[in-house]
Amino acid sequence: MARERVTGLLTVREVLDELGGISRRTFYRWRELGIAPACIRLPNGELRVRRSTLSAWLDERAEGTA
Repeated sequence: MARERVTGLLTVREVLDELGGISRRTFYRWRELGIAPACIRLPNGELRVRRSTLSAWLDERAEGTA
């Protein structure tokens, strides 16, 4: 997690853990459907998600807030 604190970027594994351990397959399905949090594709092909993007994405899905 030290790397995340420096860069503010989460790996897919860290995002899955933050979301309560959803499966990698579910995450990539959400990406196909266009409902996953926005990702950054690094030159090596790996994906990262900004912590702020994940937080905003979760806030948008909160029930009972208006």
